[in-house]
Amino acid sequence: MRIAGPSPHRERLAPYVLVAPAVLIIVGLRLWPLALGVNFSFTGDGELNGSPVGLDNYLELAADPLFQISLRNVGLLVLLLPLAVAIPGLLATFIYLRVPGHRVYRSVYFFPAVLSPVIVGAIFNLLLGYDGPLNSVLAALGTGPVDWLGEPGIAMFTVVGVHVWATFGMALVVFLAGFSTLDSSLLDAARVDGASLGRTIWHVIVPGLTRTIQFVFVTTMIGMLTSMFGLLFVMTSGGPEGATYLPEYYIWHQQGQMSRPALASAASTVLFVVMLVAGLLQITLLRRAGRQD
Repeated sequence: MRIAGPSPHRERLAPYVLVAPAVLIIVGLRLWPLALGVNFSFTGDGELNGSPVGLDNYLELAADPLFQISLRNVGLLVLLLPLAVAIPGLLATFIYLRVPGHRVYRSVYFFPAVLSPVIVGAIFNLLLGYDGPLNSVLAALGTGPVDWLGEPGIAMFTVVGVHVWATFGMALVVFLAGFSTLDSSLLDAARVDGASLGRTIWHVIVPGLTRTIQFVFVTTMIGMLTSMFGLLFVMTSGGPEGATYLPEYYIWHQQGQMSRPALASAASTVLFVVMLVAGLLQITLLRRAGRQD
């Protein structure tokens, strides 16, 4: 007696049935609210609440000095992004190559990722205060104190550095997962040929982890643009002189402090477009670099 197997028609439908719940969740909780936000950005605030105002909100953003500062800071984050990716990549490489104490390092490096940004910000406020421990050490070395959080030209670099320290543990875990797909025979061949660590990383590890690097680049960029609010709020509150404003902080300020949800929606739309364009450019550049290697 032959048992009939699943029909070809059902086999073709099975992938769509499995994917359907995730698609519905993305559409319902992501794409639909995004469309509503974009539509809301073309309406007015205050007395004009809900009334169409065309591009007025976007023109106001273009003329707002605080929003201009936030966009310049986005450019700074993009420039610092390779460094934010290289740090966990190199540390993951050393752990994968089993340097002494690699198991301990794995736990230590990941620990900051489980801390709340508020806690991290409070800790570094104490460490980086004008009369804090770091400036005391610098004074002992004969260097004058640095106003890490009060100097407009330094504050943004300080907050970004703290953010990288607090979050690179997650990227490190992703890199370690990527190493599990790397062909170990290539590393053995490089070791036999006497390749230096630098050449091994550049010619073996980087080409072998191209997709992992692309993923970490995009997720790190998204994290830097959308997950720094806690640090900014605790460490600088957007100051000094608005020097540490980012679009997400600007959005919160307009929505929560100024009661201008339509303008905040316009800023959110601009942030989404910036993230989309920057992400696509990064992936394109990384793919070209991978093909050239």
